[in-house]
Amino acid sequence: MAEGNWTRFSEFILMSFSSLPSEIQSLLFLIFLIIYLVTLLGNSLIILVTLADPMLHSPMYFFLRNLSFIEIGFNLVIVPKMLGTLIAQDTTISFLGCATQMYFFFFFGVFECFLLATMAYDRYVAICNPLYYPVIMNPKTWAKLAVASWFAGIPMATVQTTWLFSFPFCGTKVNHFFCDSPPVLRPVCADTALFEIYAIVGTILVLMIPRLLILCSYTCITAAILKIPSAKGKRKAFSTCSSHLLLVTLFYVSLSLIYFRPKSNNSPESKKVLSLSYTVMTPILNPIIYSLRNNEVKNALVRTFYKALGLRDCIP
Repeated sequence: MAEGNWTRFSEFILMSFSSLPSEIQSLLFLIFLIIYLVTLLGNSLIILVTLADPMLHSPMYFFLRNLSFIEIGFNLVIVPKMLGTLIAQDTTISFLGCATQMYFFFFFGVFECFLLATMAYDRYVAICNPLYYPVIMNPKTWAKLAVASWFAGIPMATVQTTWLFSFPFCGTKVNHFFCDSPPVLRPVCADTALFEIYAIVGTILVLMIPRLLILCSYTCITAAILKIPSAKGKRKAFSTCSSHLLLVTLFYVSLSLIYFRPKSNNSPESKKVLSLSYTVMTPILNPIIYSLRNNEVKNALVRTFYKALGLRDCIP
């Protein structure tokens, strides 16, 4: 429906990886499908095991369970549509579908930023104040911290998505594999200066506040570990937070490369590859890192497996 010099569209076209040959797209489909299924299975197992095993009913694994839920949400929001564009060449996405995808992408993204900061605080209390840990990190505190992380994503997701989709669009092509703010903003035919300022400020706050909290936590953790007299004690203390630190590094480095360099000379294809790191790769690394590097999780998986088979007496 024409209105002045712009048109109101009912759907967008996700360019995804359409510039690649069909053979490579088919290969990518197979790779991403395997990653998608492994991600869903691995994170679902972590949720089930941390719920089923009483030995894992602690703050650390409560937050890990929430993190696994986020990774599943990320994948369900982004990957199925991406797989459709690769194998069925179904590149269209409705206006409402694009807005919904963007909303939940922001919601889960902000949620993960603050949850990672919460997990860092949990490790800080465990290492720097071990005697007071059960008192400080009681079940009510777990719930409050988790709820705060959950609700942190609602304001930004609501405002940014609603505001962006209130603009008129002069085109339908979105040069990305999902509806992220920068590529959806490009076909807008209106003055978006105020929105861009809001988006930049919001991104800085969402990325920097949790990052500063994590940095402060790990500064105190490092100082506490260095005071431990024995090398064995230092290794044990560091091992309790190494998995989380690795995930934080991967997540924040990839996000910073995308959102702190929006006007860079990087091609759209290179930005798509960077986006894959936190939308597809990080979610699969979560269960791998926490299962392969954590003896408690590995032992809980074995116990849960034996219980599921009815072999309680054979549990090692």
